[in-house]
Amino acid sequence: MNLRHCAIGLLLALLLAACGKVTADNYAKLKVGMTTREVTAILGSPARCDDMAGFQTCKWGDDKSSITIRFAADKAVVYSAENIR
Repeated sequence: MNLRHCAIGLLLALLLAACGKVTADNYAKLKVGMTTREVTAILGSPARCDDMAGFQTCKWGDDKSSITIRFAADKAVVYSAENIR
């Protein structure tokens, strides 16, 4: 039972840490041409990524606040944000 509580606590801590990286300050650090590695160093791991027609689109955050970046050849080509602070 104790191990289960520790695992749940760790999972919640990781989720909160990832959400905390979707901020206006971190959005301001993003630049066109950044690699996925450079972006994940700033924002952490994305919530999801989709590949289509030579582009990879990744989203950080959730339905309330998010940052979305489209990559081509592992370089950011366009990015946007919704409801970040």
